[in-house]
Formats: sequence, structure tokens, C-alpha cells
Amino acid sequence: MVGDCVKRGTTMKSARFAGLLSFVAGVLMLVCGAFAWGITSTQLASENITVANDAPAFAGSKVAGPLTAFYQAEAVKQHTRAASNGLTYAELGAKVQEARDAGETATAEQLQATRAMVETGNFVRTSLLTSVMAFGVSALVMGAGLLFSFLGWGLYRLSATHAQETESQEA
Repeated sequence: MVGDCVKRGTTMKSARFAGLLSFVAGVLMLVCGAFAWGITSTQLASENITVANDAPAFAGSKVAGPLTAFYQAEAVKQHTRAASNGLTYAELGAKVQEARDAGETATAEQLQATRAMVETGNFVRTSLLTSVMAFGVSALVMGAGLLFSFLGWGLYRLSATHAQETESQEA
């Protein structure tokens, strides 16, 4: 009987500790996710990028969040494709080589300049999409933190309630 009480007491303390640990970890995750979101937003906004007027959405808005960054990346893609007549960086590389092989130096230089522009557009687009991913990971961490906090708090409260019930039954 005494052994059962000790086991139950140890189990309750373990459950309470696990609940408290989960709650604290969840709060920490929530704070870290929010901090990462804030840093990403602040750094992106400091670049003073405005969504292009012909973007699918948010035209004219300052790029500072996941949606504005995504739609500006789409606008960059449209502009780059239009300027390169729909050719990709790799396709332009092949065209440059073909022009050089054919001895068309002026055409090769023009294609190479277009290729450099496409490369820059790809870098800008990749940077914007990386920030979109950073926002997504931040949101995931905040959501997991919220879940851990709720589950940890619930486990802590449940174990405390169960411990009180056990004490009142033993008395």
C-alpha cells in the first residue's frame, strides 16, 4: 500500500514536471518564432521594396510580409521572363554558346547581357522566396509552441488535480 502511494506520487510528480517542461518549451518556441517573424519582417521592410504595379496582388504595397514578398517574387518572374522572351538562364547559356560557335559575337554579347539580367532576377526572386519560407517556418514554430504550451498546461493541471483527488481518497 505504501509502495503504491510512492509510485503514484512519483508518477504524478513526473507528469507534473513533464507538463511544466512542455509548457515552458512551448512558450519559448512561441517567443522564438515571433522573434524570427519580426526580424524577417523588419529586415525585408528595410529594403524598401514595393510590389510591382502589375503583380497579381498587393500592387504598390511595401514588401514586409509573406504575401507581399511572394507576389513581388511572382512579378520579378514575369518581368524576367518577358525581358528574356521566355528563355531561362540555362536556355540563354545555350543560345550564347550557339552564337559564339557561329561567330556571331554581337548576338552572343547581347544574349550574355540578357542572361546576366535573368541571373539577377533569379537572385532577387530567390531572396524573396527565402523570406517567404522564413515566415512559414516562423509560423510553424509559433504554432507548435502554442500546441506544446496548451498540452503542457493541460498535463500539469490534470496531474495536479489527480494528485489532489488521490490525497483526499487516502485521507
